[in-house]
Amino acid sequence: MLELLQNWLLSQGLSESLTFYVVRSTAVITVLVLSAIANFVAKRYIVTTLTYVISRSKTKWDDAILRQKTLNRLAHLAPALIIFLLTPVALEGFDLTITLILNAAQIYMIIILMLVLDSLLNTLEDVYRSFRAAKEIPIKGFIQVLKLVLYFFTAVLVISILLDKTPIYLLSGIGALTAVLMLVFRDAILGFVAGIQLAANRMVAVGDWIEMPKYGADGDVLEVTLTTVKVQNWDKTITTIPTYALISESFKNWRGMDESGGRRIKRTVNIDMSSIRFCDEEMLARYGKIQYISEYIEKKRHELEEFNQSANIDNASLANGRRMTNIGTFRAYVVAYLHNHPMINTEMTFLVRQLQPTQYGLPIEIYVFSKDKAWANYEAIQADIFDHILAVLPEFDLRIYQNPTGADFRMLNA
Repeated sequence: MLELLQNWLLSQGLSESLTFYVVRSTAVITVLVLSAIANFVAKRYIVTTLTYVISRSKTKWDDAILRQKTLNRLAHLAPALIIFLLTPVALEGFDLTITLILNAAQIYMIIILMLVLDSLLNTLEDVYRSFRAAKEIPIKGFIQVLKLVLYFFTAVLVISILLDKTPIYLLSGIGALTAVLMLVFRDAILGFVAGIQLAANRMVAVGDWIEMPKYGADGDVLEVTLTTVKVQNWDKTITTIPTYALISESFKNWRGMDESGGRRIKRTVNIDMSSIRFCDEEMLARYGKIQYISEYIEKKRHELEEFNQSANIDNASLANGRRMTNIGTFRAYVVAYLHNHPMINTEMTFLVRQLQPTQYGLPIEIYVFSKDKAWANYEAIQADIFDHILAVLPEFDLRIYQNPTGADFRMLNA
């Protein structure tokens, strides 16, 4: 085609040098027009058609391709291919210019292919996130590793084109830079290894509530990446933790609580030991009117009376034989109260126990599980229970232990 144009121009009386430049200019313009047409056709018709087909399909995974704009990026290859294929013909005789344009076209296509593969990796992550396993085994860190490898080889290919060397030549020299690369990518390497261990052992996943006081983290895991784990604290601040720190250091994961049947309530009430005493008949008569323990008191009284009679116990002193105490009756009341509480899971560990007495009195520990695990509801349930327990103590002639306050000293001076 170019020879025909050249011969025609020469037959019209143009000089050979002018004919040469006119033909080359025409060829360059033709290449640019064809590349523009290729770009228009690729974006206007091919991409539009594929987008329509994908959007109408019933499958969901291909919609991620549209969200990541993979087809739009791929369409940029069309004009580059036209330029790459036709430039040697259009600029025959301009070897240096051909080399520069071909190198530029190759670099451009390599970068476009890198962006296409990058968007495909994003698509893979997007699709995987729709599966239930994504919360337990996040793959964001592995995707980031693949992207690093992709960027690395892209850089090697671009540099090899610029230096006019084979990629193997460049890769052979990287061995000498291994130590430097290990130092530069230290966090990435440690994060990658840690990510494998976290995923394999299911130690942490997106949505887990974790506590790591060293880093000020106490909240839900938002993201597990190659180098960091993002945690949204309960005050809505964001804490970032190095991924490898979750392997090398300790942290608390509340997932077990979330997957169980309840959330633990573990709290003590300190009883003033000077208020603990044996129950006399008047006290038992009063306690017997309390609905939750009326049956317990009647049963316990008969049990102790039978024991004391069989052992010939002298009832002249309450210290003789077995007797009911106000602290023991109080514990029985708390057990009955909690058993009848609608928000306590009685199928899980259920304890109301005495702990070692201290200078702060006798601790009575409540160790039960709330059915509702939501933080606000859990705190409300726990508060209601201890509101009641603290308020009911005087009914059993018991006092809560409390350090003296200014009001106590004023009463002494009154």
